[in-house]
Amino acid sequence: MTRIIRSRRNRGRHPVPLALLPDPASLAAHIARHLAWLSARGFSPHTVRQRSLCLAAFLAWCNDRAIYKPHELSPLIIDLYQRHVSKIVKKDALPLAPSSQHKKLIAVVVLGRWLVRERLVATNPAADLELPRKGIRLPAAVLTVEEAEKILAVPDVRTPLGLRDRAILEVFYSTGIRRSELARLTVADLDLGAGVLAVRQGKGKKDRFVPIGERAAAWVAAYLRDVRPLLAMHQDEGVLFLSSDGLPIPPETLSTTLNRIVRAAGIGKPGACHIFRHTMATLMLEGGADIRYIQQMLGHANLDTTQIYTHVAIHTLKAVHAATHPGASLRPHQTADADTAATSHPRPHLAILLDEDEAESEALPN
Repeated sequence: MTRIIRSRRNRGRHPVPLALLPDPASLAAHIARHLAWLSARGFSPHTVRQRSLCLAAFLAWCNDRAIYKPHELSPLIIDLYQRHVSKIVKKDALPLAPSSQHKKLIAVVVLGRWLVRERLVATNPAADLELPRKGIRLPAAVLTVEEAEKILAVPDVRTPLGLRDRAILEVFYSTGIRRSELARLTVADLDLGAGVLAVRQGKGKKDRFVPIGERAAAWVAAYLRDVRPLLAMHQDEGVLFLSSDGLPIPPETLSTTLNRIVRAAGIGKPGACHIFRHTMATLMLEGGADIRYIQQMLGHANLDTTQIYTHVAIHTLKAVHAATHPGASLRPHQTADADTAATSHPRPHLAILLDEDEAESEALPN
């Protein structure tokens, strides 16, 4: 691990790898051990990398204040660090979002628990740290059906890579899987005849099965038949979507490619891979799908994460509001029509929103 030391003496110079630090009792050395412990416990490489960056910033802050050993940490030190994090300004001159502050601080909390577990400190100095509430962030953009079709039509399917890109878009739109999940798909994960796709080692290292629509399955079948044999020039490990050099497509390349396609569609909305995940969930919810089925498709461990789409699927909510609220229209309210319209729209989403508000109000102090 590098880039974790930035003391006054080292500022502006090359970073010092933790493994080369001479003092095994230093806070830096113990952080390196903690990160290795996270890896050994099965945390994903992405999580370990994020924790590494967060703890690198924490260690640099400690070094600038001559805090070099675990026992020198205290609740006051942690509180001062939290105040420091709350004042960090990004390149765009905006403060860190609560979710970013939460990410930086939770790494310190978990480190404190580990220091107690290893009997390096008597108590967790971050035990009383009040983490900022992450809140609910709505997706930056969600596509309409017409906008989605415009994007799907952008790739030139007469070319091998264009047909591949169309198949990728169709899989994202149909299944709503994550970018990393699509990058790891193998040919063996597909059962096109049954219309099922296996997502292996998704977030939290959990497997799940999701349905894939007939149209997406047809495009994937065309890709497998006409394009993939041309791309699989090297030793074939069975990864489904390949780059022009025959290797698995990196997640970053997927984002770059899809961002270019979205911009080429001229819909005026930003996005790449994740916009299809948001769109799939929102359109299914507006179509009347039970939110628990959407939770299963998205691979959310907690239903609260899926409930964000009850805030996004506003069209159905507007229809119910217009049909049932006596002050929603300039015309006189008709009770019979309202009752009929209300029963024609799915109402569980309203109940979910009300339950969420009630739960939040109960959490407030009296």
